[in-house]
Amino acid sequence: MGKTTLARIIAKALNCETGVTPTPCGRCAACTEIDGGRFVDLLELDAASNTQVDNMRELLENALYAPTAGRYKVYIIDEVHMLSRSAFNAMLKTLEEPPQHVKFILATTEPQRVPVTVLSRCLQFSLKRIPQQQIAGRLQHILEAEGIRCEPAALPLITRAAQGSMRDALSLLDQAIAHGGGSVTQESVRAMLGVIGQDHLYSILRALAARDGAALVAEAERMAERSLSFDAALQDLASLLHRLSLAQAVPETIGEDDPDRDTISELAGCIPADDLQLHYQIAIQGRSDLGLAPDEQAGFTMTLLRMLAFAPAGQGATVGASGTARGAGGPVPAAGPKKNRDDRDWQQTVDQLGLTGMARVLAQHCELVTRDAGRVELRIAQAHQHLLDGPFQQRLKAALEQHFGASLRVTIQVVPDASGAPAAIADRGRQQRQEQAIAGIERDPFVRELVEGFDARVIESSIKPAPSSDGKQ
Repeated sequence: MGKTTLARIIAKALNCETGVTPTPCGRCAACTEIDGGRFVDLLELDAASNTQVDNMRELLENALYAPTAGRYKVYIIDEVHMLSRSAFNAMLKTLEEPPQHVKFILATTEPQRVPVTVLSRCLQFSLKRIPQQQIAGRLQHILEAEGIRCEPAALPLITRAAQGSMRDALSLLDQAIAHGGGSVTQESVRAMLGVIGQDHLYSILRALAARDGAALVAEAERMAERSLSFDAALQDLASLLHRLSLAQAVPETIGEDDPDRDTISELAGCIPADDLQLHYQIAIQGRSDLGLAPDEQAGFTMTLLRMLAFAPAGQGATVGASGTARGAGGPVPAAGPKKNRDDRDWQQTVDQLGLTGMARVLAQHCELVTRDAGRVELRIAQAHQHLLDGPFQQRLKAALEQHFGASLRVTIQVVPDASGAPAAIADRGRQQRQEQAIAGIERDPFVRELVEGFDARVIESSIKPAPSSDGKQ
C-alpha cells in the first residue's frame, strides 16, 4: 500500500528546511537526503529480522541523543508486529514518555498482532488498497511514457493480480514486458499469471443456467488439459458472480467501455439473483475444500456439481428420448393445437415446452400477445432484448411447433415493458412475498417492543419469506 514510502514522506514533512509542513519542498538538503537514503537522522529498522529485545534496547538508547542534522530523529520500524513481546515491553516506556526530538513511525500489515498497550499510544492510519482503475491508469501512463505497446485487455489482468498494491503491479508489469518480448499482450499475461480465461467461466455459467451437468464436467476436463489452476478458477468464478450480482442490482456499474459488457448483461439476465447468491457461496466454500479433495480437479468438479444439485427445483427441464417434455412433475404429454390467450396459459405452455438453457430463458421473458392457427405473436421487454439471439429463437419456434402440432410463424416484438412474461410475474410474486414478510416482522409485538424500547432497527435485507406449500420462498 506504500507504508514505507508514506513514512519517508512524513519524515520529510517533519524535517524540511522550510519548516514542519504537510507539503515538503523536495529540494532542500533534508528532503533530497531522505529521498536518497542518506539522511543521518532517519533510521529504518526491519522488525522481521531484528526481533530481539537487544536490538530494541540499542535503538532506544540511541534515541536519547539529539538529532545531528535535522529537526527530529525519525525511526521507521517496518513490520513492527514481528517484534517479540519483550521487545515491545522495552519500547513501551519510551512511547509513554517520548523525547521531544524523536518520532517513531510503526508500519505493519497485521495491526491485530501489535499489543494494545502500544496501539493505544499511537496515532493510527489505516491505508486502503489502491483501486484497480487507479493502478491501471498509472500503468498505462508508464507504458505510454516508455513507448511500450500494450493490449487494453492485458492491464486488468495485472491490476487484479496486484490486489491493490502498486508495487506488486509494477513488478508484474516488468515481468509481463519481459515475458511478452517487449510488449504486453493479453495472451502473454494470461500465460505468465496462469489465470483462467473468461471463456471458461462463461461456459460454466451458461451450463449452470441450462442445468447441463455434462457440459460442466466437459469444461472442467478442458481446463485440466491446459493445466489451469482450479483454485484460481474458483476465485475468478466468485469474482464473476459478484459482477453479475452487481449488474442485476445496479446495472450502471457496468461501464459502456467494458469489453465484457454484453456477456455480463446476457448472463445477468438469465441467472436468477438467488441462484447467483447460492453459486457464490458454494464457490468460496469450494476453495476451502480443495485441500481436502482427492485432487484439485475432483474438488473443482464437485463444486460445480454442487451448484447444479442445490439449484432451486424446477428451474430447468430436459427432453426425454420419446420427445415428451419432462418437468419437475414428471412427463408431460405434448399437447395438440390450442389457443393460450392469457398469461397463466402462456406460463403453463412455457413449462411444457421442454426448453433448456438460453432458449428457456428467452421464453420466460416473453409475453404472449396473440396466437391463432398459424401464428404466435410474442413481445419482450427492451431490457432483455439481448436474449433475441437467432439460435435461441429457432429453438423456441421449433418447441412451439412441436407443442402445438402445427407449422407456426413466430414473431417477437421489443417493447418498453412485458409485465405478463412468466419471469416478470415470478419477480412480482417474490417481491410481494418479501414485502409481506417484512410487514409481518415489523408488526410482530416482540420486534415492536425491541424497536421502541431499545432503539433497535430492522435490517430488511436479512428477512427471507418462509417457504410456501409449493416450495417457493
